[in-house]
Amino acid sequence: MRELIIDSIRVGLRHYRRVVVLREKEAERYLTIWVGADVADAIAFRLQDVSVPRPQSHDLMLSLVQELGGSVQAVIVNNLKDDTFYATIQVQKDGQLLEIDSRPSDAIAIAVRASVPIYAVDEVLERAGILLDEDGEEVADNESAADQPPPVSTEELEKLSAFRDFVSGLDLDDLGGPA
Repeated sequence: MRELIIDSIRVGLRHYRRVVVLREKEAERYLTIWVGADVADAIAFRLQDVSVPRPQSHDLMLSLVQELGGSVQAVIVNNLKDDTFYATIQVQKDGQLLEIDSRPSDAIAIAVRASVPIYAVDEVLERAGILLDEDGEEVADNESAADQPPPVSTEELEKLSAFRDFVSGLDLDDLGGPA
């Protein structure tokens, strides 16, 4: 399992959909997760310390956990199945660690509010992680074999082609994410 940090929230040029770009904390591999505009805004507002007059859904969820005596410990992107990422929110309550199933986008929005780490299991990073250069373009396979994830089958590549198309269509002039 590897810790990730939020690198940016971007807008894809082809479909104008938003994506959260996560980067391995100790490496240069990225994980891109499509999110709805409302969740992208919820994440961005919190990262940029934008105050809103009333609690948003993710603020409410965190308040409920805390008022019921729990505390969010971490978020884990734990699976990728049929081009869909899965995540869990780890909550500590009464000495017990609970794992709550969640969409990754909601889990990330809660993680930024609770100031807890975001992780991805190695298998997810091996299957969907990408390397980007300074211009946001996917890096060609020029690293040593030891630095690269295991080979991916043709079937898996076809399933993940949407991510490759997305990365190719990013508007990198609109980075504006947190420093």
